[in-house]
Amino acid sequence: MANSGAAESQAIVVEAETRLLDLSIEAQRAAWVYETFINEDTERLTSKADARVTLATVDLAKRAARVDLGGVPAETQRKLKLLRLSLPLLSPSDPAESEELARLVASMRGRYGKGRYRPQGAAEDWDLAALSRRMAESRNATELEELWTGWHAVGRPMRPEFSRYVELANRGAREVGFADTGAMWRSKYDMPPDEFAQEAERLWTQVRPLYRTLHAFVRKRLSTVYGPTLVPPAGPIPAHLLGNMWSQTWEHIYPVLAPSESGAGYDLTQILKERGVDERELVRIAERFFLSVGFERLPATFWDRSMFVKPAGREVLCHASAWDIDFVDDLRIKMCIDVTEEEFYVVHHELGHNFYQRAYRDQPFLFRDSANDGFHEAVGDTISLSITPEYLTRIGLLPGAPDPSQDTGLLLKKALEKVAFLPFGLLVDRWRWQVFSGELGPADYNSSWWEMRRRYQGIAPPVGRSEQDFDPGAKAHVPSNTPYMRYFLASILQFQFHRALAESSGWDGPLHRFSIYGNREAGAKLKRMFELGASRPWPDALEMLTGSRTMDASAILDYFRPLNEWLTQATEGAPMGWPGE
Repeated sequence: MANSGAAESQAIVVEAETRLLDLSIEAQRAAWVYETFINEDTERLTSKADARVTLATVDLAKRAARVDLGGVPAETQRKLKLLRLSLPLLSPSDPAESEELARLVASMRGRYGKGRYRPQGAAEDWDLAALSRRMAESRNATELEELWTGWHAVGRPMRPEFSRYVELANRGAREVGFADTGAMWRSKYDMPPDEFAQEAERLWTQVRPLYRTLHAFVRKRLSTVYGPTLVPPAGPIPAHLLGNMWSQTWEHIYPVLAPSESGAGYDLTQILKERGVDERELVRIAERFFLSVGFERLPATFWDRSMFVKPAGREVLCHASAWDIDFVDDLRIKMCIDVTEEEFYVVHHELGHNFYQRAYRDQPFLFRDSANDGFHEAVGDTISLSITPEYLTRIGLLPGAPDPSQDTGLLLKKALEKVAFLPFGLLVDRWRWQVFSGELGPADYNSSWWEMRRRYQGIAPPVGRSEQDFDPGAKAHVPSNTPYMRYFLASILQFQFHRALAESSGWDGPLHRFSIYGNREAGAKLKRMFELGASRPWPDALEMLTGSRTMDASAILDYFRPLNEWLTQATEGAPMGWPGE
């Protein structure tokens, strides 16, 4: 029989906000040590710490699911809901199964973090960072195919582990009332899971025409560079030719695609190197952006405890991430920074997480999060949209903003990063939702992955793939059990945020030339939204910043309108789309 009453619900909340805080801090510290010093011992320590958090969360979430909510205050009801959704992984209540699940995830993360491949002629094995740098630079199709194939082998040993992980993760989700883990992930968005899936598809439909036009332009140019045999004029684009290990962004092949009448106007990577900017100074530049809009300096411990450079002599997980170890002010970032234009943007993005984390520190523990996880990702990306020529001029990295005649190149490079990412951002979790629901079984893991990538992205693997492979495991978020929908939502929300801030600032120029750098009014609006944390449903937070309660991808179309007109002319007469879309 269900428990009832406000007293029971309040008791659960009080216990959750004390017990889970202590356990979460312990798990954060263990995870930090593991990801910055990967070995068997740290893997076991983080597995056990994660298991303690998940066991406690499952226990509390089960109790929360049995509470009679009649007469329970709205704030407490929201806390109980967020409690059930507080972890992306809820293991079964059986201690042995819980520990097994934590160990499986740690093992998959470890395989990924220790992944290496030795290219032909190389003197030593290359890690993912080295492979990715070469993927970004090379235009040799044979070499690119080798690098792509070499890295994607990292997923193969994960396949049986992933299958068992799905089974155990679903068992844990069902124990707290969800149909499966995918339904649990979708329930985080203040609407029924199936309704959210439809909402994500609606947002993709808004921007799909722009993506298809960009795809047609890129395919046309690559077919000219590599020949129609390798890049069929009406077919999917081979995945290894797009400058990124996962074909998720395409900005590294901009030099191949740059309009003859326009270019990016400047090489930020070269400027940073010429100025002698090192890894720590790159972070200082990003911090000064936030200071310019009214945020306080990062604490001294941030500079003492963060990892900016890959340490010598030990294995680390280089994937960039922002940390709030004690959920108050022990803020850190973990990166193996390379001083490049791409990392310049990434550092600004990661600090966006840190400033958001600190802003909601006065909320109760269960509300110390963003309005939804897409908001957290969108904030840093919104700041990145303000990295305009005008901003770079104001901080002394450019002598002056390039003439607006350069805007086609600037917009194309940005679209290769932002627009190209949209279908990938959607499909990673689309695929996992179907795996968790049982619609896709282990026998179809890899074939379904590539069918979905062809349908949404219009790309194909460079070599034959089989069910001996496990290519989803070659993307960090899959072995680490990190939901990916946040990145898709962030790709939508960042432009909606950016447009709203421009409108409220009275900006009357092109949207892509607007920067909030130095705009304290814009910073105050962001800070007010940050301080809400997760205390209110995300439409409330969205309305506070934009005036709208609905996510809207039309801001992307507004931002890239000049480019879309140019792309339409550049692809006139060229095939659109691809088989299987």
